Amino acid sequence: MKISKLKLPVVVSAAFLAINVMAQNPAKPLQISGVYPHLATFNEGWTLPGSKRKTNGDGGENGIGAITPWAGKLWMVTYSPHLPKGSSDKLYSVDDQLNVTIHPESIGGTPANRMIHNASGQLITSNYFIDKKGTVRTIPFSVMPGRMTATAAHLTDPANMVYFYDMEGMLYEANVHTLAVKKLFNKPVPGWHGKGAYTAQKQLVVANNGEDAVFKLKKEMLEAGDLPQNEEDKGVLASWDGKDWKIIARRQFTDVTGPGGIYGSPTDKSPLWSIGWDKRSVMLKLLDDGKWYTYRLPKAARTYDHRGGWYTEWPRIREVGNGKMLMDMHGMLYDFPKTFSRNNSAGITPVSSHLRYIPDFCSWNNQIVFATDETTVLENPMAGRAQSNLWFGQWSDLKNWGGATGWGGPWDKDEVKAAEVSDPFLVKGFDHKVLHLAQSSNHTVSFTIQLDKSGNNKWEDYKTIVVPANGYQYFIFPANFNANWVRFKTDAACTASAFFHFTGKMQEKQDAMFNSIAGINEKVAVNENLIRPAGHNKNLQVLNISNSKKQYSEIDEKLQVVSNIADSTKQMEALLALDKTYTVDDASVMIKDKTGTFRLPLNSGVYETFASRVKREIESERFMLNIQGTFYEAGRESGLVAIRPIATHKKKIVDFCTWRGLLVLSGTKLNAGADGHYFGTGTNGLWYGAIDDIWKMGKPVGEGGVWKNTDVKAKTASLPYLMTGYDHKTVSITADKDVNITLEINFDLTGFYTYKTFALKAGQTLNHVFPAGFSAHWVKAIADKDCKATVWFKYK
Repeated sequence: MKISKLKLPVVVSAAFLAINVMAQNPAKPLQISGVYPHLATFNEGWTLPGSKRKTNGDGGENGIGAITPWAGKLWMVTYSPHLPKGSSDKLYSVDDQLNVTIHPESIGGTPANRMIHNASGQLITSNYFIDKKGTVRTIPFSVMPGRMTATAAHLTDPANMVYFYDMEGMLYEANVHTLAVKKLFNKPVPGWHGKGAYTAQKQLVVANNGEDAVFKLKKEMLEAGDLPQNEEDKGVLASWDGKDWKIIARRQFTDVTGPGGIYGSPTDKSPLWSIGWDKRSVMLKLLDDGKWYTYRLPKAARTYDHRGGWYTEWPRIREVGNGKMLMDMHGMLYDFPKTFSRNNSAGITPVSSHLRYIPDFCSWNNQIVFATDETTVLENPMAGRAQSNLWFGQWSDLKNWGGATGWGGPWDKDEVKAAEVSDPFLVKGFDHKVLHLAQSSNHTVSFTIQLDKSGNNKWEDYKTIVVPANGYQYFIFPANFNANWVRFKTDAACTASAFFHFTGKMQEKQDAMFNSIAGINEKVAVNENLIRPAGHNKNLQVLNISNSKKQYSEIDEKLQVVSNIADSTKQMEALLALDKTYTVDDASVMIKDKTGTFRLPLNSGVYETFASRVKREIESERFMLNIQGTFYEAGRESGLVAIRPIATHKKKIVDFCTWRGLLVLSGTKLNAGADGHYFGTGTNGLWYGAIDDIWKMGKPVGEGGVWKNTDVKAKTASLPYLMTGYDHKTVSITADKDVNITLEINFDLTGFYTYKTFALKAGQTLNHVFPAGFSAHWVKAIADKDCKATVWFKYK
């Protein structure tokens, strides 16, 4: 039944009108790696007659913007991009038997707000007001247009009114009983990608994480703040006390919340938290007793960084059951204590890094549930239509994802005054910690490291490191080092960098779940399938190209072959050509994009003997690269310069995609058997799992060089070679002449610093083991004379 054809009398209750789109089925639904394929959400108008497929509008994206347990069910809203007046997206509810209901009150749009208004007993999400019986009322977009990102408690009448905050910056108040609406401000503060709003300590605090203008803005239109004055003026954190607006920080911020979460602040004295970022690191802002404080944490990925704030849908701090809170920011999950305050800042610890793009999460039916913004068609013709799904799991599952690997610091080429202390930076819970210090001045500078061991704002000196004029030093923290926060001060003014690289423990051995996929050196027949989420329906399209033959099929939500389908072989061939987008020489892989040309490690020459998918978007606006047996993540905006390795699989993977919330891999053995991840018969055999299963393929490894018996010109640097994400690292250096070869490292993507200079004798091979815990993003080599040289790295 199509909702667009419903004609029902308005006197019938909303609960009665709810349409069950999945028949009651006593059989347990299919679940793989925490994903139920039948729960996938789609933009329902994408295939309706007369629909216009605009990839930047209705159907271009299908993120699940908010999920909330309420009235015995799990409620969720989906969104398309840039649609303040509605779309074909829906309001869904899921019961405890995983039956799905699409509600006819659905008006779509681009929502991500959710709040439980205790006084009136309602869940407010998008423009919907849902009572304890599941009855839905709606404020139409004709009355309150906007892309609603937050709903917050009212400053003066919290029992009867709430605020709605829109992505472009509009602020409304609405009566929770009558649904009467009043627009309070059109654009009170700068910034162009509204994300969060929360009321605490008699202030409404709003967050905004973008700076790409939607309309021509003049300073006099604003209640506070100004147009950007420098490159770092992006987004905003601002407050309103009911009379005056104040700018807290002109940086990019997302969530605003407190220990009461979506129920609102417990008291007027409860702390308030907001998360954001700048070029240096993740920022955690704390409002405690009316004063603002800043803490900093690492970034696990750079795929979230963008001037417009478009690639952060929607990092949160939220309770996930048993009194525990979880924070998600820049690809890292943290155990976040409800007690976090100025005098009790202990307890924030990393859980894992992740690939899933997570707009919201919660606890429901004794499970943690993650929403996703997964498969889009925004710039992704390999996918036929946008779709997302939920993931269900436990806290223990999160620990089996990526290790706590990341980077960042309080200073990154900042003008620093003598004795001026930096913001605190989190070090608790990270395995290997290397600190990079650099300074630009004509004199030596002493950097003093101070510790807050217990998170009580009691600081003590730990170590002082002298950095030479215009120089660099690194320091590796010992294994038994224990503190919550560190901060820095210098004894002289300079341009300073204090920047960490953390390397977490990754999975050493590949999980048996991948046994059905052929290993690169296995001499077995393989299902060489091209795969694609369909556009004309909700199936997975499969084109088997093994042995130069072509066989087309489609797979449904039960992972069964669909009969009586039209042959789409030509479409698949046109959209899914297997093009190599990199080259290989004797030294290593070479790859380039708008950010530069770079080198990556090798694993096996067999990868160059067959066609396979190299690059594909599998999470919204994030690319996965499959090169020489290693998966890498790269952001659409951040590009290859910010690439990170995820896992070395050493499998003969032909193609990969996401569909119905599942990660799908082709390259399975022809004779593989059912094991909970392999499904199919004959040439339809595919591997199915979840995106963060990739971490279980094994830690990144490889070897290669910047030069291999290469004629090198004096003082001409090699191409950068990837270093981040690998734990055990060695390098072998040899040359045909007496020569000095210097290794330079780039730890913050802004420039290179001398790591070490090696004096070589002609024909000598010098082996160097990098200290345990040492890491940077890139490394390159420079010789002081013309020579023939090899610089060969091994990452084990």
